[in-house]
Amino acid sequence: MKIIRAKEFKPSKAWDAITIANMEGITTRLHWTDKPYQWHTNDGEEVFTVLDGKIEMFYLEGGEEKSVILNVGDIFFASTGTEHVARPLGEARILVIEKENSV
Repeated sequence: MKIIRAKEFKPSKAWDAITIANMEGITTRLHWTDKPYQWHTNDGEEVFTVLDGKIEMFYLEGGEEKSVILNVGDIFFASTGTEHVARPLGEARILVIEKENSV
């Protein structure tokens, strides 16, 4: 059993994370950041949930760059092959569920 106080989680650098669970190769991780990630494409599906703060998520759809603002409680689902990048607007904490060792 684990109890994690997400609002108290603040590692020493952006995008560091703690693994909450690994269920047969699917990880659930809590990330903290105050800096953008990098454009990337996961080799599997990804569920990205904002727990604290605000994120502007950029993604490619039909070769066109689009973006959406994600607030607390919002969920972004990236299907396999969806190129995307998360850019926090200030500090943010995110719960990410994805295949183990995904980018």
